[in-house]
Amino acid sequence: MSELIDAAGVAHGRAARGAKIVCLVPSVTELLCELGLAGSLVGRTGFCIHPREVVASVPKVGGTKDVRIDRIRELAPTHVVVNVDENRLETVEELASFVPSVVVTHPLGPLDNPPLYRLLGGIFGREREAEEMCAAFDAAVAEIAAQKWPLRDVLYLIWRDPWMTVSRDTYIARTLELVGWQTLPAEGDVRYPAVELPRDGLDADLVLLPSEPFRFRAKHVPELRALLPHAQVSLVDGEDTSWYGSRAIAGIRSLGALAGSLRRG
Repeated sequence: MSELIDAAGVAHGRAARGAKIVCLVPSVTELLCELGLAGSLVGRTGFCIHPREVVASVPKVGGTKDVRIDRIRELAPTHVVVNVDENRLETVEELASFVPSVVVTHPLGPLDNPPLYRLLGGIFGREREAEEMCAAFDAAVAEIAAQKWPLRDVLYLIWRDPWMTVSRDTYIARTLELVGWQTLPAEGDVRYPAVELPRDGLDADLVLLPSEPFRFRAKHVPELRALLPHAQVSLVDGEDTSWYGSRAIAGIRSLGALAGSLRRG
């Protein structure tokens, strides 16, 4: 078995039988369940909502940013799974003081999903399930890569009042690149910049309004069409573009279907 190194550079051994897992990352909670580890989950955040019928019985330990450390102590997990972007560093450091294994994740783009599957599959003895998931992911990527996608400048809004978007240095932007969609702004050091519309969106060929973190709805489409009349405007399921883990497989296929329906020329 190859060495199991997490995103913090920490090497992990194979978990002993009876591992107790608290997961503080919504998409990874779903991934653990898909790997057959639902029975090992003893805690999750309130944002860990998939698969609904499974996680409903798993105790909540707060949110991704406001974790209840005291509750996790009570649950006495052997492993806690965290994420660089989702969880606070001070929370992770405190957890590391009493949890035997803290597994740090940090997918930077969709192609980081297979290594994530293998990391968690290797730690928790689900190598076969992880490899099956890798094969399904590779097939989904190959399906949309086989199509020739025209390059399009996309404004992907994540918030309203103020308007906010994503830079190209994000998981979302790298996912959109799979279908030739390049997020605006093209440059900048801020990963989630505020923009002024219509001025900062004049070059957008397509405006995407996701369902999260701000829940854009159909009523917002006319508003954006009025601000940016030369761009297509479309709602998109935010889980298809921002959730990594097992959901990325279906998400990539859904993104390809959406891109096909919005293709111009």
